[in-house]
Amino acid sequence: MFSAGDKIVYPMHGAGFICGVEEMKILGEKKKYYIFKLPCSEINVMIPVDSETSVGIRPVADMAVVSDAVELLKAESSEMDSNWNRRYRDNMEMLKSGDIMKVAEVVRNLMRMDRRRSLSSGERKLLANAQQILVSEMMLAMDITSAEAKKIIKEAVGLC
Repeated sequence: MFSAGDKIVYPMHGAGFICGVEEMKILGEKKKYYIFKLPCSEINVMIPVDSETSVGIRPVADMAVVSDAVELLKAESSEMDSNWNRRYRDNMEMLKSGDIMKVAEVVRNLMRMDRRRSLSSGERKLLANAQQILVSEMMLAMDITSAEAKKIIKEAVGLC
């Protein structure tokens, strides 16, 4: 169980802090909830404590893992399906995993693809979400600003 002040990653939302644990009665049932705060927004998310493992919550990666993710951003792009629908589905599954390495792979591949040719609106939104997830984890793991994290990503992908 996590506690107030812990830095965690909530797949599809990104990294943030647990502000506290509260017990609430919702639909007649008492449950404990993590109050999760995202550093990039003013949004608080309530996460049921008993669903912690099923939703994939994990601690923020350490510096070694974040460094590996930055190295992955520098590597050659993975081969992706030419059908945008299948490619979108594959990338979405990678994001849902909550694995920083898979998120970095999605960011790298879509940023480079966008440089070569324009992404569909769905893929553009997916890229923005993936970047936000990666940036938020880098911010907390490396104790840097959002702008610094975005610059590291752009340089590693080769867009600077």
